[in-house]
Amino acid sequence: METTGVRRSLTWLLLTWGVTRLLLLLVVFKVYVFPGPDVTSDVSVIYQGWYDVLRTGTFPQSDVTWQYPPAAALAILSPALLPFLEYTQAFFLMAFAADLAALLLLLYAGLRPGRRLRGAWVWVAGVPLLGPTVYSRYDVMVTAVAVAAVLAAARHPKAAGALVGFGALLKVWPALILVGIRRRSVWASAAVTVAVVAGLFSVAMPGAFAFLTFQRERGTEVESLGSLVFHIARHHGWNGSVLLNYGSVEFLGPWVTAVSTAALALTGMAFGLLLLWRLAATRFEAHTAADAALVAVLMFTTTSRVISPQYMVWLVGLAAACLCFRGSRMGVPAAMVLMACFVTVLEFPIWFADIVGSTPRGITLLIARNGLLVLATVIGMRELWKATVHKPAPALPAPDQTEAPAQEASASS
Repeated sequence: METTGVRRSLTWLLLTWGVTRLLLLLVVFKVYVFPGPDVTSDVSVIYQGWYDVLRTGTFPQSDVTWQYPPAAALAILSPALLPFLEYTQAFFLMAFAADLAALLLLLYAGLRPGRRLRGAWVWVAGVPLLGPTVYSRYDVMVTAVAVAAVLAAARHPKAAGALVGFGALLKVWPALILVGIRRRSVWASAAVTVAVVAGLFSVAMPGAFAFLTFQRERGTEVESLGSLVFHIARHHGWNGSVLLNYGSVEFLGPWVTAVSTAALALTGMAFGLLLLWRLAATRFEAHTAADAALVAVLMFTTTSRVISPQYMVWLVGLAAACLCFRGSRMGVPAAMVLMACFVTVLEFPIWFADIVGSTPRGITLLIARNGLLVLATVIGMRELWKATVHKPAPALPAPDQTEAPAQEASASS
């Protein structure tokens, strides 16, 4: 009976994946027009521009929108594997392939003894909730690498470390996977991978680390948690502006620097809490690495100066990896991530004009999405702490010394 149930669930899962991904491909290939601004323009304009520069053997050092570690060049250049297609078409298919790779990894993990398919279902449902943005950014490729690293951590530590290191050189955040891993072999493998790959890029291609300067100059993006201050302030006389700056739509004007600094301080506090947890944690199980990775990335995303829609792909992938394990306590945070994905596609791209204009609808959407992320972060951290930090047993009360003489007197009488 159990085998029949698994087969039925697997059939429905694959069918749902196929239908939803076909719809996504039809949208990015513009067979159907998705509401809101064209999210594929980043591929046809920005990515293809970087592709033309990267093919010459150098990084786009004069382009402030290039804010990615050196291995990101491989993702941008990946459409070259399909030379018979135009760049944009090839990129969409490479993103589709990464989506499929993540699904296969989650299926392999979920079908093993003691595991479950719920994680794969999170991935199948979460990706289409974000709309065409998923196939129009290279984040789905990074997420596939991160999912592979998390799932390999328990049984293949050296491979997991190499994947973490490579993922960090694709887009930094996969380095947070190390937070919940104790095995030194994983850390050593990650460090060696970073050193070797970064060294090769720095020797072979000029400008490999120019992204560090560009990233430092970013401000408060209009979808971030801190942006709510200015969305509301615009209705009370704040005289700043909203402009395309460093590759994203940001607030510029009075107090923006202060809010951005506060966001960085919150991120620092979040990392401090993660460090405190790491020092206090004593129980590490097979699912702990995945749970800790999700909580860490939730903290980073929620407190960041920028919460771009594609960041949600990271959370969906890690939530899916968590729920492959029966012992994971991330069920509620994962559900909140899925709800936040649905709100995200409403605010971008469907009603992005309301976000930029700080309309009541736009503000409501941001409060809902960012509120869900904050709740997911708080609940996730609480569950992670409860599952891993051992509470000392309460001390037994000391015997009442005044009773001893009375007992002795009673015995002698």
